[in-house]
Amino acid sequence: MYKTPISALVLIYTQNMQTQGLQVMIMERADKAGYWQSVTGSVEGIETPYQAAIREVFEETGLNALDYDFQDWRDSNVYEIYPHWRHRYAPGVTENIEHLFALSLPDKMPIKLAPNEHTRYEWVDWREAAKLVFSWTNVDALKRLGEKYQLTL
Repeated sequence: MYKTPISALVLIYTQNMQTQGLQVMIMERADKAGYWQSVTGSVEGIETPYQAAIREVFEETGLNALDYDFQDWRDSNVYEIYPHWRHRYAPGVTENIEHLFALSLPDKMPIKLAPNEHTRYEWVDWREAAKLVFSWTNVDALKRLGEKYQLTL
């Protein structure tokens, strides 16, 4: 079964900016060492991007997004699917629509990774996260998060 070329990206960050600054949780991919990212995943079946975002947060971190400040940014990016991952999609599919979400936590929390998807996670300053993530859409979302709090790269 092919993946749907519609996905959700969820930035997970802390609200505790007085003492720690704007901290973001990123994860290293299990299938591509050195590839860091925020929570992301494709829509499955008839679910909406909003539902996919909630499911992906739980699958990839063990957190229930609805227990915290879960935000639908009501925006999306279209990007070209990396050639090494195109086999997951139907023949001829080369672009994905990625919907943007954020999850604000009261403080850094322990994360329960899905070992088949990610090998480790880090809580880092949002600027550092923007340097480490591999996807331009993830960088763009991190910049938008900084702008929300009137911060710059």
